[in-house]
Amino acid sequence: MRIVLTGASSFTGSWFVRALAEAGHEVTAVFRRPPDSYPDPVRRARSLRLQSVSRAWVGVSFGDEAFRARLRGGGFELLCHHGAEVGDYRSPDFDVAAAVAANTRDARACLADFAAGGGRAFALTSSIFERGEGLGDEPTDAVSPYGVSKSLTSDVFAREAPRAGLAFGRFVIPNPFGPFEDARFTAHLVTRWLAGERVVVRTPDYVRDNIHVDLLARAYVRFAESLPGAAAPVRARPSGYAETQGAFAERFAREMRPRLGRACELEHAVQTDWSEPRVRTNSDACDAAALGWDEARAWDAIAAYYTGPQPT
Repeated sequence: MRIVLTGASSFTGSWFVRALAEAGHEVTAVFRRPPDSYPDPVRRARSLRLQSVSRAWVGVSFGDEAFRARLRGGGFELLCHHGAEVGDYRSPDFDVAAAVAANTRDARACLADFAAGGGRAFALTSSIFERGEGLGDEPTDAVSPYGVSKSLTSDVFAREAPRAGLAFGRFVIPNPFGPFEDARFTAHLVTRWLAGERVVVRTPDYVRDNIHVDLLARAYVRFAESLPGAAAPVRARPSGYAETQGAFAERFAREMRPRLGRACELEHAVQTDWSEPRVRTNSDACDAAALGWDEARAWDAIAAYYTGPQPT
């Protein structure tokens, strides 16, 4: 297929582009700015490594006139809207209205232009922290203002994609980890261990769904390939290690000790922060064999990434 994917500079977006290209698809990656101009070195490195496997649209955003014009003339079959306004997604002051407006800019016209240019299907990336998503504490309300923005974004496209005559699918992301990750949980673990420190897990009792990003990307390829011609909306909810954060941290430490040659020490705090649901996981177990995924090789890749030259 000929595919356009927004949000290509993001952690998961960059992996999705590579996985789609490796599966034989022709991918156009959308960047708001030149890949070599991102100030964050990790984002810059993620973006630059896509140049050998994809085409690039630079300086355009979902819904703007330049983006729509390229869709009209491109002959693309699948539009993957992975990009979203994130900002400080943990902040209680996250601007919901501004995020939804940016995520869905001229949605109806944009999807109509895509369909007019030969488009067949629209794929939206969703979050496990949206309203109605994930297994766990009931009711499964949106977690945080960011979760509200993602929920409303999903509502808009669930309505507009069928109106444009497009097959519609949602790919629900849990907690991905792996090489080129932003400064989140597992990146923090490895960098502190390499510095010889013991790491305190402050929320060990939350049950979450952590998944290797390369496994997630393979699941995304299968999801994307299922969309054109789908008669009903498709929703994929890939699951990895659904367990407490304490158990996942111990799992991560066991895998990293022999690979890093470090003690990888952990300490579990008594959890006092319960501002999020106690349990939130996805529901679709990934068939690693069917997806051609090697778990040991994935752990090797994480260790190799953090012990090799770091993006600067």
